[in-house]
Amino acid sequence: MNDISIALIMSILIFIASLISIQAALSVTIIEIAMGIIGGNFLGLHSTPWIDFLAGFASILLTFLAGAEVDTDLMKKKFKESMLIGGFSFLIPFLGAFAYTYYIAGWSFQAAEIAGAALSTTSLAVVYAVLVETGLTNTETGKILMAACFVTDLGTALALSILFAEFSLFTLLFIIGSALIIIFIPRIFTYIFNQYGDKVIEPEIKLIFLVLFLLMYLAQLGASHAVLPAFILGLVVSKIFRQNPAIPRKLRVISFSMLTPFFFMKAGMNVSLSAIYLNLGLLFMLFMVKIIAKGIGVFPLAYKYVRPDATYITLLMSTGLTFGTISSMYGLSAGIIDKTQFSLLVTAVVLSAIIPTIIAQRWFDPRRHMESREDA
Repeated sequence: MNDISIALIMSILIFIASLISIQAALSVTIIEIAMGIIGGNFLGLHSTPWIDFLAGFASILLTFLAGAEVDTDLMKKKFKESMLIGGFSFLIPFLGAFAYTYYIAGWSFQAAEIAGAALSTTSLAVVYAVLVETGLTNTETGKILMAACFVTDLGTALALSILFAEFSLFTLLFIIGSALIIIFIPRIFTYIFNQYGDKVIEPEIKLIFLVLFLLMYLAQLGASHAVLPAFILGLVVSKIFRQNPAIPRKLRVISFSMLTPFFFMKAGMNVSLSAIYLNLGLLFMLFMVKIIAKGIGVFPLAYKYVRPDATYITLLMSTGLTFGTISSMYGLSAGIIDKTQFSLLVTAVVLSAIIPTIIAQRWFDPRRHMESREDA
């Protein structure tokens, strides 16, 4: 199948995914992964160099946007709660998934590390969408959830960057270059936004792409990954974005219409249904390890700080999607995990985005507690 045929079929599936997402009120990410599974298993779709390039850039752009969604003022207000809940939300599942896959499932050491990273994540996108939909973004529960999500995903980004970096002089160059970008680029962003914003040629968007490509280039030189600096850069410019809301809106339009569909479609195309069928027991255990470990890490602290909504917070902190997929894709691309392990991890991650969210909204919606307190 040639490139044009692959692009045409993928575009059809991406468009159908958008319609299904709207009608079913489900995250388009989940539908795009499902469409990728269909394309890869039944339609003969396979990845190409241009798809690999688009998917690689999309993963960095998604990471940057995730950091930009974090409200730094909110984090300061709920620093202790968010650090503890978010920290243990990362640490316990990471150790639990690593221990299970390495000591019981028999995966290699590095493959177990990838499993730990993939199953330790919390989906900032899913949590953010749920909070907006339910009107809880400005409540104490919502603020703690968003801040804790950031801490969890920061832990995952740190794990990917530290555990799989091949240290050399180029790694030092990557670290220094990333630090300089994070320190100085926000000032340049502000100047460019003020001087050249609202132009049809969108120089501010092109500058953001330039900086992200620069981070990817430095990461390639240093045999590392640009996830962590891209995430921190997004966090650093989040306040600038809130002052210029048109910029993140344009980035989201470009990202979700053109770039991220190829990332999630590629992830789905690499999922083997036959491998999942032959390893249903292991898939169930991976999912349960994530859910149980999240409960152990999050619930006691959530019960201490936000008692009425502890179960709700625990369930939403158990969701995973974007960062879990990014971690799995990194492991597959680097040859650390095979296609079967990748399929199981991505499927477990997608299930964790769906099942805990449905349970949380159906039976543990905080609005019920708020209404009962108001009535009292």
